Amino acid sequence: MSSENFMPNPIDRAVEGAVIEGAKVAHDLSPWGLFMMSDIVVKIVMIMLVMASIWCWAIIFEKMKTMKLVNHRAKKFEDTFWSGEPLDKLYERVKLKRQDPIVSVFVAGMDEWKVAANDQRSGNTALQAGTQQRIERAMEVEINRSIDKLEKNMTFLANVGSSAPFIGLFGTVWGVMNSFTAIAGSNNTSLAVVAPGIAEALFATALGLVAAIPAVIAYNKFSSDLNRYADRLDAFSSEFSAILSRHLAKSASKPQFEKKDAA
Repeated sequence: MSSENFMPNPIDRAVEGAVIEGAKVAHDLSPWGLFMMSDIVVKIVMIMLVMASIWCWAIIFEKMKTMKLVNHRAKKFEDTFWSGEPLDKLYERVKLKRQDPIVSVFVAGMDEWKVAANDQRSGNTALQAGTQQRIERAMEVEINRSIDKLEKNMTFLANVGSSAPFIGLFGTVWGVMNSFTAIAGSNNTSLAVVAPGIAEALFATALGLVAAIPAVIAYNKFSSDLNRYADRLDAFSSEFSAILSRHLAKSASKPQFEKKDAA
């Protein structure tokens, strides 16, 4: 058999080249091209994932700014608190600025302490019992309320981090099913025909990972930051409660000394 039988026909080569060039023109494998060529279900999945990713990044930047701000304000207030400024004077100055968590905890404790001090001056001993517990409880409630506010939108990050890969996988499975259906209908298994449909399907999984990975990392980081900030508020409330307890003990013992002197 001569070697000429193995030489490809020029016409066949021209047709094959035209098919390949036509596939290149027909299939735009850029992200926008993959989106436009995908099925309506896959398009909906992609749009959902892109919107979720954008919202996640908005939450991430907002949380970064908020946590930096509250920690800065906490340090500034703690420096003022331990500077030796009288509690009454500090209370009058900050009682209307309760938007900051640590200030809210301080004001809540002072409010309860002032009620207890008024009860002592009025001789209402029935309400004096359990004063320390009421002060601690008031600050604990304020801490929980503040942490709840700071945790806003954290659930969304957790949901995106856990569900986005599966949503993207759903889009991929749907796209692959459509691709194989098209392959079966055309009876053509060449790579130029198969690759675009598979690429469209895998693009949905890529978008799911793009949305999920930052969400998971951000959720873990902000959860750790919030736990540290909650511990900071708990430590401050414990120290402040001890200070108020000493003030209450001194004010409770003062009338007794005056009675002994009078006797």
